[in-house]
Amino acid sequence: MKKVVKFGGSSLADAEHFAKVGDIIRSDRDRCYVVPSAPGKRVSGDTKVTDLLYACDDLASEGKDYAGVLREIRGRYEDIIKGLSLTLDLSDEFATIDANLKKKAGRDYAASRGEYLNGIVMANYLGYDFIDAAEVIFFDEKGDFDADRTNEVLGGRLKNAENAVIPGFYGAMPDGRVKTFSRGGSDITGAIVARAAHADVYENWTDVSGFLVADPRIIKHPRKIETITYLELRELAYMGASVLHEDSIFPVRKEGIPINIRNTNDPEDDGTWIVESTAKKSRYTITGIAGKKGFCSVSIAKDMMNAEVGFVRKVLQAFEDQDISIEHVPSGIDTMTVFVHEDEFISKEQAVVSGIYRLAKPDVLEIESGLALIAVVGRGMKSTRGTAGRIFSALAHARINVRMIDQGSSELNVIIGVDNDDFERAIEAIYAIFVETQI
Repeated sequence: MKKVVKFGGSSLADAEHFAKVGDIIRSDRDRCYVVPSAPGKRVSGDTKVTDLLYACDDLASEGKDYAGVLREIRGRYEDIIKGLSLTLDLSDEFATIDANLKKKAGRDYAASRGEYLNGIVMANYLGYDFIDAAEVIFFDEKGDFDADRTNEVLGGRLKNAENAVIPGFYGAMPDGRVKTFSRGGSDITGAIVARAAHADVYENWTDVSGFLVADPRIIKHPRKIETITYLELRELAYMGASVLHEDSIFPVRKEGIPINIRNTNDPEDDGTWIVESTAKKSRYTITGIAGKKGFCSVSIAKDMMNAEVGFVRKVLQAFEDQDISIEHVPSGIDTMTVFVHEDEFISKEQAVVSGIYRLAKPDVLEIESGLALIAVVGRGMKSTRGTAGRIFSALAHARINVRMIDQGSSELNVIIGVDNDDFERAIEAIYAIFVETQI
């Protein structure tokens, strides 16, 4: 078996964490390729190395002295090296970084050095090959990730490296300039490496033991999700649930490679498995609950709407003209409701309203704000009768008014709209009826 393992910044914050990660990697010979993030916070109130690097770039771009911040960054790495009893010297690397900051090499270059340096330290500590991500991960002229070229070049390099460390978060433009993914992009690098290596498993190590059924800020000690499909994860991530970067799903999903979310602080926990499909039954009818506040609804009514060809298109055109994305569009025979993000909509609401009247000529148009949307997701719902009824029952018992309900054609998820003020209580009620009572 061949495994790619990615470790987040909180797992590599200092020498003690590094040693813990080293033990995890060495405990399984199948863990061939390692993707490290930059050192994260050591304690509450500490600063991540990436943020210190951004500060260096800000000062350099303003022509101000950044030497003190760069010394602080160097001190972080020297503490790790000393704590691991390594004989590694990063003086030349910091001299190069200093020279490039003076040349104003760019924000992406500065930010990427955290992962780059951590990769060098990790490779030295493990005795693995070091592969600079800028040599094997590519972006095109537009700055879009070049998956085909990356897969070909990276795959070729990995064939000649039994064990290697590839820093996360960055690659290179066609002219050689460093280009980063968005924050959290080391997750993406891990998936890219897993695809190129034809790995059997992509292990993503962080400071939590996988995905939880509900937000722990709302539900005290929610149960862990043992297995979740990519489709279920997509639905939950869209509604705010987050453990790994959403774009990290696609490279491994193309190859049918499962992702295993693991906890560096509890390595014996099997974590959460993310798979394409599975015969395993969910422990509960639902897999997870997630949601967001801050939506508006625009409700339109018109007699014989169902008989008017192009009516829905005309309504949605009014939103598109104002560059407003649509969240959900539940509809009836003579009515339809469009849900949008309140912060996107409020400043453009009158332009949208006039556009709808001009294009679709509705009989009635009503706008409501202060709404929250909750997604109840689960592959088990398809084979279980009465799921929607149980949701309504739980919410009615909690005296929560349901403003909208929309079930996808796949029967994988149910979207419920409630008032912002009822958001937390609604999630508590749904969690209670499906998980705590295991109905």
